[in-house]
Amino acid sequence: QVQLVESGGGLVQAGGSLRLSCVASGRTISSYTMGWFRQAPGKEREFVSSVSWRGGTYYADSVKGRFTISRDISKNTVYLQMNSLKPEDTAAYYCTADFLQTVVKYTPGAYEYWGQGTQVTVSS
Repeated sequence: QVQLVESGGGLVQAGGSLRLSCVASGRTISSYTMGWFRQAPGKEREFVSSVSWRGGTYYADSVKGRFTISRDISKNTVYLQMNSLKPEDTAAYYCTADFLQTVVKYTPGAYEYWGQGTQVTVSS
């Protein structure tokens, strides 16, 4: 079992930055692909970014060049640095984990563990 707790969300003006954190417990993240998804009201949950257990990083086209995912295995923590935020980035952001993922997966159903989410609101 893996427990995930997100933090770092909040209200920010367009063009601003936020850093989300996801602390994992129960298992070491070194064996998991760790991902971030987001869900805006009335919309489906969508892939934002992931870092594979091998260290490879992947991004949705909508955030490429603005968001950076990273991990600190010693702290069992994954981060999502979000820069140049736009109102359309407003959503609840969820941390997720998938054990020894062998191919990049972009759908929520492919991930086994989820955090409770943290709200990000970007004002125009």
